[in-house]
Amino acid sequence: MLKIRMLISGLALAGSVSVACAWEALPTKAPAPADNPTTAEKVALGQMLYNDPRLSSTGTVACASCHNTMLGGEDNRPNSMGVNGQTGGRSAPTVWNAAFNKVQFWDGRAASLEDQAAGPVTNPIEMGMKSWDDVVVRLKSIKGYQEAFEAAFGAGTISKENATKAIAAYERTLITPNSPYDQYVNGDKSALSAQQVRGMEKVAELGCVHCHSGPALNGDGGFQKFPINSNGGLEAKYHFQKDKGLAEVTKKPADEHFFKIPTLRNIALTAPYFHNGSVATLDDAIKVMALTQLGKELSAEEVKDISAFLNALTGEFPKQAMPALPPTPGLTFNK
Repeated sequence: MLKIRMLISGLALAGSVSVACAWEALPTKAPAPADNPTTAEKVALGQMLYNDPRLSSTGTVACASCHNTMLGGEDNRPNSMGVNGQTGGRSAPTVWNAAFNKVQFWDGRAASLEDQAAGPVTNPIEMGMKSWDDVVVRLKSIKGYQEAFEAAFGAGTISKENATKAIAAYERTLITPNSPYDQYVNGDKSALSAQQVRGMEKVAELGCVHCHSGPALNGDGGFQKFPINSNGGLEAKYHFQKDKGLAEVTKKPADEHFFKIPTLRNIALTAPYFHNGSVATLDDAIKVMALTQLGKELSAEEVKDISAFLNALTGEFPKQAMPALPPTPGLTFNK
C-alpha cells in the first residue's frame, strides 16, 4: 500500500503570507530514481512508446491520446476516451511536470511514474491490452523496438519493467520552467503585471498555498479532501462527491473524497477542471475552490486577479521532434 501523508486542512491561513516565503521557482531538471537514471537512449525509447497507439488493443490509443504534449499535457475533455470509444469517470491529469508529483493518478494509486505508466495499457477502458505479456510479445515482433531497447537497456531486454522505465524517463523531461511567475520569483519584478501580483497576493492571503505549495504548486505529495464544505447547489450541478477518490483504493470510509493535490502550473491550458472535468472555465473553478475549500465567496475583481495570476503559471514547453515509430510493414495489430 502506498505510504501516504494525508494533508487535511480547510482553513484559510490567517492574514497575508509573504510572497518570498510562499513561492518557489520550478527546477529545470526532474529527479530520477536510483534504479532508473535518465539517459538519452531511454528518453528516445520512452517517447516512441508514449506516442505509439500499437500499445493499445485496437491500435488507436496511445499515452499521448489522453496526455497530449502538443497541448497542456492532457486532452481538454471532461473524461478521456479510450479504446472502442469508451470513457472513464475522471479527467486526465496533465503530464507536464508530473515528475514532481509524489504519487500519480487522482487517487494516488501509483507511487511513481514507472508504476503509473503500467496501468493504462491494460485498463479495459483505456488502452485495453489483455496483459503486459501480450504487449511484450507485440514489441518483440517489431525490429525497431528490438534495436531501441537494446540501445537503452542492452540486448534481449524488452519487458514490462523496461518499457515503463523508458516511458517514465521520457516523462521526466516534460518540464515547463521559466513562466512569468518563475521569472518574478527569480527576481524579475517586471515579469508579472500589477493585476497578476494582486492575484498572487490574494492566493497567499486566502490560504490556497497551504495545499498548492512547492515548486510545482501541488503540495508535498499530499492529499486533500474535496469538497470540504458541503454545498448542495454546487453538488447538484457538478456531482463532485460521486467519486470517492482515495477510498476507491484503500476501501476506508475515512479516505472518502480525498484526492491528490493537482499542480496549478499551466492550469490555464487544462480546462475542464477537477477530477471529473465538470467545471468548464478557470474563473468558475476559482469560485468553486473558494466556496468548497475556504468557505469564501470572492468578488468579481478578486476572481479576475487570481485568474490573471494563474495564467502567469504557463511555462516554456521543451522543443520536441516527433519520433519516427518503428514500422511494421504489412502488419496490422488489433484484438
